[in-house]
Amino acid sequence: MAHIVAENVSVDFPLYHGSARSLKKTVFARAAGRLGEDNQHRTVVQALRDINFALSAGDRLGLIGTNGAGKTTLLRTLAGIYEPTCGRVIVDGSINALLDTQLGMNPELTGRENILLRGLYSGLSRIRIRQLEEDVQAFAELGAFMDLPVRMYSSGMVVRLGFGLATAINPQVLLMDEWFMAGDARFMSKARGRLENVVQGAEILVLSSHQNDAIRAWCTRLIWLDHGRMRADGAVDEVLELYMGQQRAA
Repeated sequence: MAHIVAENVSVDFPLYHGSARSLKKTVFARAAGRLGEDNQHRTVVQALRDINFALSAGDRLGLIGTNGAGKTTLLRTLAGIYEPTCGRVIVDGSINALLDTQLGMNPELTGRENILLRGLYSGLSRIRIRQLEEDVQAFAELGAFMDLPVRMYSSGMVVRLGFGLATAINPQVLLMDEWFMAGDARFMSKARGRLENVVQGAEILVLSSHQNDAIRAWCTRLIWLDHGRMRADGAVDEVLELYMGQQRAA
């Protein structure tokens, strides 16, 4: 059974030229007091501070907060892209991180080669990789472009390939940023059913979103992040009411 544990997780991003006056002025304006200093006396942005939660099979967690609150940073930390400065993250189960349609693709390789690499990375058999290739090819509708380098694709073709790849493998743990759901209406009407199948098939979902409808439809628990810290953690409607009340007051 899949599970996730985040224990006292903090993430800092060093500013290697943090002594420059103009840079400090900009960072202070954007970081709203989230600057600190690490043990090497470097100026750092404190992206996450003291994050604690645990998830088990069946949990559907939503992350809300204003831009810069730390939602995407937390997703990337759970995915293993960022390493905690302190604390630890334990993830048991296969992971699929729907954070960016181009995440993990090599633009110098062909579409077919990117599919092969994704299948090998996921530990699929040759037969299953062949099925993956057929599935993504049918969804992306790339035709002869499947055998051309991805760098030659239009932006729309890259999105179709990346989306097809990311939603072709059902993980135990699904991490998803709402940016992944962005796209023109025609494409999303085709892709929504495919995405919902992946969401429903995952044992654990962690979704970052500003869309209250998506949060209510897919999540059973909600964490409100504010300046990198957990402001509230609980039932979806309760936390949404607190968050929306603060937004109205602001």
